[in-house]
Amino acid sequence: MKKRTPARQKAIELAKYLRKEQLDYTYLKEVFRYLRKELEIKVTVEPKEQKEVYIPTEEEIQKYYQAVWQSKDTQNMVIIKTLLYTGIRVGELIRVKINEVDLSNCQITIKSTRVGGTDRMVPIPLGFREVLAMHIQMSIKKGAEYLFESSWKKPYTDRGIRKISARYSKTAGIKTSISPRVLRNFLFAWMKKNNVDDVLIQPYSGHKHLDSLEKYNKLVSFSEAKKEYEKVIRKFPV
Repeated sequence: MKKRTPARQKAIELAKYLRKEQLDYTYLKEVFRYLRKELEIKVTVEPKEQKEVYIPTEEEIQKYYQAVWQSKDTQNMVIIKTLLYTGIRVGELIRVKINEVDLSNCQITIKSTRVGGTDRMVPIPLGFREVLAMHIQMSIKKGAEYLFESSWKKPYTDRGIRKISARYSKTAGIKTSISPRVLRNFLFAWMKKNNVDDVLIQPYSGHKHLDSLEKYNKLVSFSEAKKEYEKVIRKFPV
């Protein structure tokens, strides 16, 4: 195989021919598109490196929540527990309105923001219902519309919830920050560890899990999924 000219040197050579043109990014992009075609070079996309998903241990979660508890900040306790018990995304949490919480049926409606998207429901443990009810009652007295609002009587921002979550990671002395996404990862990993199948997690996780659904070739209702959730959540470490 003939030795190639170093890429930098070749670029300098090409620049001599192209410098007289009125160059801009779009023009140069088109030149190289046609050049690839002339040389019959196919575009290859390097596979993205998959980041390792951090799943904390039960001991780390217990240590983390102990830091939340010791803060004595009631609203933050409810925020963290809601994330832990439901696995909803932080962007969904900040949009939940009080009237979307159904305490009688222990579930929260998550409104879709996508055009043509469908709403879904997430379950909450029966044992968490009373705490959430008290939080809601206090919020209504303050004139709140959203489930979680700041002292400025406005819904929390995505960044605000992340800052709350990260604060307790430092207090607990946990090296890897426990973000809302990590809490979500922990819940679903914990449920799988307790033999809850993907097909039962899917109705409220917001994931498609197409492979699992095709494998079972059946639809699982939210009520079926909630029964399984309620059965195992009693053993949850927090």
